Amino acid sequence: MNSIQSSIVLLLICIGMNVQGQSKMNDYLTTDDGTKLFVKKTGTGPICIFIHGGPGAWSKSFEGLKGGNLETNLSMVYYDQRGCGRSQKSASGDYSLERMVKDIDLIRKHYGATKVYLMAHSFGGILALNYALSHPDQVEGLILANSTLNMRNSITGQINYINSLLKTDFAVPDSTPASLISTFLEAKKALSQKGFGYKMLSDSKTNVDRVDEIDGQNPSDYDFAKHVFSIDEYWQDYTPMTTRVKLPVLIITGEQDHAIGENHYSLFHFMNGNVRKINGGHILYYEKNKEFIRSVFDFINGV
Repeated sequence: MNSIQSSIVLLLICIGMNVQGQSKMNDYLTTDDGTKLFVKKTGTGPICIFIHGGPGAWSKSFEGLKGGNLETNLSMVYYDQRGCGRSQKSASGDYSLERMVKDIDLIRKHYGATKVYLMAHSFGGILALNYALSHPDQVEGLILANSTLNMRNSITGQINYINSLLKTDFAVPDSTPASLISTFLEAKKALSQKGFGYKMLSDSKTNVDRVDEIDGQNPSDYDFAKHVFSIDEYWQDYTPMTTRVKLPVLIITGEQDHAIGENHYSLFHFMNGNVRKINGGHILYYEKNKEFIRSVFDFINGV
């Protein structure tokens, strides 16, 4: 892994409880290409597959930091994407978008579900949207929590936010993803040197420290994160494709989400979309948990 890849792993990854009587099942699913995925199903109600962000993070921090409160009304399926968290790196070396979407469908079939809810956080929105487009008959509803559908737009927004916070002038290159990432790394380094690195996720350093505490347990070698930024399809702008989604969609956005962009949601044009704005940052599931849970349950009940 070169220095740029190492820095990406360290920096971009920075972008609960069980109720008595609930079913719980920890498991591993071996895919058709021989990759072992960590999966866990727990809770009561319709199945909801949680798709974590990063790219390259894992599902444990969401589950452990109050995301598990969803389990009172939903059977939550937590999984770590191939090359992430407790899952193995891709046995075939395949980290294409088509492969990641196929993994989600294998998880749905693994639990015998005809239809599922999909809940995506951050980068996971790209995977969730593409699954919903390719498998509309298998999706009951789509929940995009602080989700990006255009990585270039979100990273550009992060650089601009750092400039406004530090009064710097990091120029956003209108060129290759590698140039954009290089500029972002410089800006993020400057932000961290000022002691403000946590502000990309939240205005509360205490909350971000708690996330970091759990993410520090991540056993992965971040193989997906090492590859994702060199795969062109992850750099596409998927916001125009939102017009093709007929499913019910809940968009949860943070009014101070500097990781995705406070107004990134305005680029979405779902036919049947509902936006819930919450006064908070990128980790609303933790720092604004009651509002987050209420928004999800209201959506499920409406569907």
